Amino acid sequence: DTVTDTLKSVPRSFPSLMYAQKVQKRASKGGMDFSSVEETYKKVTEELEEVKSAVKQNDGIEEELGDLLFSAVNTVRLLGFDAEELLKKSTDKFISRFEKTEQKALESGAEVKDLSQSELDELWEEVK
Repeated sequence: DTVTDTLKSVPRSFPSLMYAQKVQKRASKGGMDFSSVEETYKKVTEELEEVKSAVKQNDGIEEELGDLLFSAVNTVRLLGFDAEELLKKSTDKFISRFEKTEQKALESGAEVKDLSQSELDELWEEVK
């Protein structure tokens, strides 16, 4: 078995974050890994700059966004966390904060969709 065979044995049917994390873990056992989490910070920053460049050029945006996500998963993995679980928790936190923000807006007689960005930001900070 080659390392590539091992990587390809990760089921593509897994949720995307899990799939990426498991592929990265197997690649690390084959010698392809960052030596420190600090290196992943640099890679995430590099990939973010590539996203900005792709957006500016209006070319290759999807590929660069995927690379950014893949790099972020590396950071998560090296810190010992599960990317799927972290994203789920963050999404749940967003929903909870949005609900509280919406409630505050309604209490003041407004709907979230009618607020300016600064008004929305102010309510968001209050509920954080």
